[in-house]
Amino acid sequence: MYRTLTGAVLLAAGAASAITAPAAAENYSPELLHAVQRDLGLDAQQARARLSSDARATQIEQRARLSAGDSFGGAWIHAGKLVVAVTDSAKADEVRAEGAEVAVVKHSHAALRSAKSTLDGIKAPDSVTGWRVDDRDNSVVVEVLRGRQDEATARFLETARRVSPAIVVEEADEAPAPMHDVRGGDAFYTGSSPCSVGFAVNGGFVTAGHCGPKGEKVVGFNKVAMGSYVESSFPENDYAWVRTTSDWTTKPWVNRQDGTNIVVKGSEEAAVGAAVCRSGRTTGWHCGTVLAKDQTVNYGGSLGSVKGLTKSDACAESGDSGGSWVAGEGFTQAQGVLSGGGGTCQGGKATTFFQPLKEILSAYNLTLMTG
Repeated sequence: MYRTLTGAVLLAAGAASAITAPAAAENYSPELLHAVQRDLGLDAQQARARLSSDARATQIEQRARLSAGDSFGGAWIHAGKLVVAVTDSAKADEVRAEGAEVAVVKHSHAALRSAKSTLDGIKAPDSVTGWRVDDRDNSVVVEVLRGRQDEATARFLETARRVSPAIVVEEADEAPAPMHDVRGGDAFYTGSSPCSVGFAVNGGFVTAGHCGPKGEKVVGFNKVAMGSYVESSFPENDYAWVRTTSDWTTKPWVNRQDGTNIVVKGSEEAAVGAAVCRSGRTTGWHCGTVLAKDQTVNYGGSLGSVKGLTKSDACAESGDSGGSWVAGEGFTQAQGVLSGGGGTCQGGKATTFFQPLKEILSAYNLTLMTG
């Protein structure tokens, strides 16, 4: 039996009031405020009020949960007010005194979580896309692909309903799929040949042109299909851009290769003599100095020459090609993508060359992802 989910009925609000922003101004970063405004359709003032209100709701919930004790049935924000559910109406006044609205429900939050935990131990067919505790509806919702009512689905739902009377079924329009981040310095593969992501741009990422030809398909660091080359230029230039599929999310990051990321803030070009660092899938994170600009490099034989490269003494090795170069304060300014060089990262003198990023963005009319 499929049903439409409905919310719990609120008791009289009494002294509870809407959650409002505290008087003291919060110090939110411009990046956070921008994202909230953009994605929630708010102006700057509304974004600040929303963030402050949500923070206060968290504090109220912590106190109200203690007051409700074993009767706690969940919590959610409705019309700017925190609602706390209880199974025992005798707890209503205590919870309301903490600043929350109150709803009386049938199932405790602990019981719902227990039922959900039991489902976690049962293997589900592909038609079942997931299950969750739904505080608003005081239920455990099992999500099933629309129109998929085969025998395996029926058996799973029958088992689920025996677990708890709180089980309800909701239809989903599509199956979820893993999403992966596009991040500078991570590996990707054209066939079996490895290269490194340069920088995330609108719709994909830039890398070195010698890594693959236009139209060639690529897979990511995890060997999941990633997309294909939209454009690629080599020799003369050494740059390309790959359009990624919807399974991949572009991030304004460069892998620091130590479990952290550099957040790319812009693309201001560093001067000769400036410190510069690079990230790649083979040798990780290495730094050096910008030695010269507008260098023509003759790779010889059928490879030919590439013009307009920047020279550095930071080391790199095969497979680092296409990887990110950054400079500036905090190394947050994108510089370019690795073309080639000589030497190794095992010691001794190294010489490397990167294709400046601004030329790539201009050539393909791309926008760098920044944070």
